[in-house]
Amino acid sequence: MKYILVTGGVISGIGKGIIASSVGTILKSCGLHVTAIKIDPYINIDAGTFSPYEHGEVFVLDDGGEVDLDLGNYERFLDIRLTRDNNLTTGKIYQSVINKERRGDYLGKTVQVVPHITDAIQEWVVNQARVPVDDVEPQICVIELGGTVGDIESMPFIEAFRQFQFKVKRENFCNIHVSLIPQPSATGEQKTKPTQNSVRELRGLGLSPDLIMCRCSAPLENSVKEKISMFCHVEPEQVICVHDVACIYRVPLLLEDQGVVGYLSRRLKMPIEAQPRKLLTKWKEMSDRSDRLLEHCSIALVGKYTKFSDSYASVIKALEHSALAISHKLEVKFIDCAGLEPATLQEEPVKYHQAWQKLCSADGILVPGGFGVRGTEGKIHAINWARIQKKPFLGVCLGMQLAVCEFARNVLDANSTEFDPESKHPVVIDMPEHNPGQMGGTMRLGRRRTIFKSNTSVLRQLYGNVEYVDERHRHRFEVNPELKSHFEEKGFHFVGEDVEGERMEVIELDDHPYFVGVQYHPEFTSRPIKPSPPYLGLLLAASGKLQGYFVTLHPTSTD
Repeated sequence: MKYILVTGGVISGIGKGIIASSVGTILKSCGLHVTAIKIDPYINIDAGTFSPYEHGEVFVLDDGGEVDLDLGNYERFLDIRLTRDNNLTTGKIYQSVINKERRGDYLGKTVQVVPHITDAIQEWVVNQARVPVDDVEPQICVIELGGTVGDIESMPFIEAFRQFQFKVKRENFCNIHVSLIPQPSATGEQKTKPTQNSVRELRGLGLSPDLIMCRCSAPLENSVKEKISMFCHVEPEQVICVHDVACIYRVPLLLEDQGVVGYLSRRLKMPIEAQPRKLLTKWKEMSDRSDRLLEHCSIALVGKYTKFSDSYASVIKALEHSALAISHKLEVKFIDCAGLEPATLQEEPVKYHQAWQKLCSADGILVPGGFGVRGTEGKIHAINWARIQKKPFLGVCLGMQLAVCEFARNVLDANSTEFDPESKHPVVIDMPEHNPGQMGGTMRLGRRRTIFKSNTSVLRQLYGNVEYVDERHRHRFEVNPELKSHFEEKGFHFVGEDVEGERMEVIELDDHPYFVGVQYHPEFTSRPIKPSPPYLGLLLAASGKLQGYFVTLHPTSTD
């Protein structure tokens, strides 16, 4: 097993996740089996209770693990399926060590950070690296250490890897250090001092970087590269420039062009043949195509956390994959749902009119998942507008439940127990397994099966006319199945249900170009080369190509 540790310096949020994913991608393109681990030094057990403003969206895995969004990058780039233990946090490590201590596993010893915590970290990494992805045992494990070198909370992890490099031997371990090269506008000069200090700190902690990946706005000048090489104790070929690119799918190609595969194959003694690589050719075609797109398609994303785009990272990626598949340039219009509410018209009329102007000018409307009562009225107004104006609409999780609420308000005195516990005819209700007393890990999580109940369903056709789909869920509330018949009489159909037929999973509306809601989160399984069908349907409908797409899927034969 070969281990590649990716650390970061100077600032966090520098793109370590994309770089770790890209390194994995170029190694996978050589025919190697790659897995990935993300280490988050915070004390939370998992990412499940975070606000999206803290670390971006919460990504959900097949096994129900609520993890950091970087695991979404690994899954999309490497096209693999990971488990909850691929995300390691300080909380998980301390919890496992304390549980061992309570059981008496340490036989009366004093339990300390070194060796007990550091040993537990190394053991976790070794065990998780062996877990099969794609039904085969991996040969390479890319490990990303969150935060920046020198943070007090990441010290036990740095110390663990300092010991680890000697346990697994030099030819099985290498360190990639990602650092920032700022370019102050006053001088326009690329500055290397922050990187020098960061590398010096890392070396002082016992890790020497094998590759220094420099994040910069423009390509690195040769003199800057040589300066970093001289002061950071590496060869010039070990200084890699990762400048800003228009499309993140260019990053693997950027690393490939600078000889990263050749260096890693020599440094880790991996027998890699110099052969044309099909996978990278696909990435190159995809990147080139994204640069040449001329037609535009705009989608209004109506949500609560629109100030921070990472809150909807997977949703935006799923839209991008779908837009690329239909050769359109995507424009996402972020709309704060509170801006659509009548109360805003009184308090901030400019904000209200701007929000509605964005909504009305979009080609399609997307209401993603969320929690809590704030902003739900704004989302319901957006859904009402999409339904009446026949604008292509996709509701995901809460978006689907609110589409049910919006429709019900025009038929019954109905609401959701999440927002109005006293409602007489609740259309969205608490799930039996939800424990209101405890927040973490009490939702319906992970991969579940949805059975299609209709042969004519639009979504079923988009999925390739299959009988069922397996998608990932994350919700505390569900649509009340008792009211199903009232909706269906009015042309509002529940075309997908769970295996027991008790949970409503997919909704569709008659006489509408595309009005679809899904209880699951299809964005988590979208891939650059294989977009998620509900999102693809939204983009096709928004660009006026949905009917033409169905004709190409099922051409009618004429004699």
